[in-house]
Amino acid sequence: MPGEGERKISLVGATNVDRVEAPVTLKAYLMCAFAAFGGIFFGYDSGYISGVMGMDYFIHLFTGLPYPPPGATSDQRAYFTLPSWKKSLITSILSCGTFFGALIAGDLADFIGRRITIIAGCGIFIVGVILQTASTALGLLVAGRLIAGFGVGFVSAIIILYMSEIAPKKVRGAIVSGYQFCITVGILLASCVDYGTQNRTDTGSYRIPIAIQMLWAIILSTGLFFLPDSPRYYVKRGKLDLAAKVLARLRGQPIDSEYIQQELAEIVANHEYELQLIPQGSYFNSWHNCFKGGLRKPSSNLRRTILGTSLQMMQQWTGINFIFYFGTTFFQELGTIKNPFLISLVTTLVNVCSTPLSFWAIERFGRRPLLIWGAVGMFTCEFIVAIIGVTDGQNHAAVSAMIAFICFYIFFFATTWGPGAWVVIGEIFPLPIRSRGVGLATASNWLWNCIIAVITPYMVGTDKGNLGARVFFIWGSLCVLCWIYAYLLVYETKGLTLEQVDRMMEETTPRTSSKWVPTTTFAQEMGLTDKGMLDPAIVEDVERKGSVV
Repeated sequence: MPGEGERKISLVGATNVDRVEAPVTLKAYLMCAFAAFGGIFFGYDSGYISGVMGMDYFIHLFTGLPYPPPGATSDQRAYFTLPSWKKSLITSILSCGTFFGALIAGDLADFIGRRITIIAGCGIFIVGVILQTASTALGLLVAGRLIAGFGVGFVSAIIILYMSEIAPKKVRGAIVSGYQFCITVGILLASCVDYGTQNRTDTGSYRIPIAIQMLWAIILSTGLFFLPDSPRYYVKRGKLDLAAKVLARLRGQPIDSEYIQQELAEIVANHEYELQLIPQGSYFNSWHNCFKGGLRKPSSNLRRTILGTSLQMMQQWTGINFIFYFGTTFFQELGTIKNPFLISLVTTLVNVCSTPLSFWAIERFGRRPLLIWGAVGMFTCEFIVAIIGVTDGQNHAAVSAMIAFICFYIFFFATTWGPGAWVVIGEIFPLPIRSRGVGLATASNWLWNCIIAVITPYMVGTDKGNLGARVFFIWGSLCVLCWIYAYLLVYETKGLTLEQVDRMMEETTPRTSSKWVPTTTFAQEMGLTDKGMLDPAIVEDVERKGSVV
């Protein structure tokens, strides 16, 4: 029931499917765009480690190996490197932390709110960064990256949930794509800092790149103190007065505006509809709800959970993090590149410059076509890189061609699968399980991120598998699977509210989803009075159930 100081409200129900959301305002756009800033320290934290592991001082300090003498042979230079198991541990331990952080964040986001969960993640992340900065040996560095990983898990899972729930439907894809753009900016900033400190002969060579991360977390957490929480979170908690106030602020409309009343009525009616299908029950039952419905029903929660988690798995299977985690050391091991740090900086710059194109493309062409054709572009480039590498990999001109096609591959990822996977997982889950569904999907991303980070050094390390450019045959083959997956399983969600996406997935299939148009509203179906108001019994039921979540 409404808490002290709250009034019982009546809601005007929408009967026109085009009136379930207010027009887009610049204020709403900017508020959503700031939330995307969370991608910067996610990207920076993923990107800085590649350069740090290739720094001479870091290698000397963390292995005890003597520096190569002037004029060292290629064999001497190849010996002076972190062993594969250390590269694997240092890189993958962050992803291990983020996996568990993303799972925990789903619960916290329902209990304390989306915004506060993100702020808490920033605080945990800062603690981890302090430990990493203080480290001079492997143990403390690994512990710091594990703790920082929990913070990144909180932020990476809930920032997508938060942005999807507050963004207007017409620009939701572009706004969430902005998160991916900020990830690329973070990776670029990390490459720039690594490039600037690579030749230092003191602990500043790696401590400066590590410590700078705290700045991004401070900026995000401070800014979020001044932003509202998600209106859908307040509906889930039964606090409809607060939901109305937040919607009015987000949409730039008076609280008694018909637009605000109709949008809130649609969210409330959809939530009540879902609660009737998926009773909440106990804490464990609420988790079990994510896996209900069976595999044969396309709109079942189980199918949605599998779609979200497998989509994030596929994004990692594209092999993109091989470039950003191990690019510097991979280019070093090719033996024909004078400055691997500079090449890594170039590939990162391509990533940053390409991603903004997705802001337009994802709303112009939709999610499904971008994922299908993006996979085609990636596997084409990857197979070309692999073929050049195994046939003429010691030729400087051939290596230049390989680098060019790696850049084209990054372009296809940055404009399609990079933002597209994040956009889709923020849209496909119904409100009762949305926070946990997005948390599970994000945890899947980090689980596969961790697996790839663990095994890749053994695949390409000169002291282990030594696949070299042949590794791109593996990434290319996996991108072929991404292409098939996108064609068979991904729905088109462009231009729909989150509630309309819910209905679309009940009434259509992935291959026909782009033709689906809404014909009715949840407010109509759940019941309107003769004055056009949402049935008061529905409002009372949502308030009552929300108070005991």
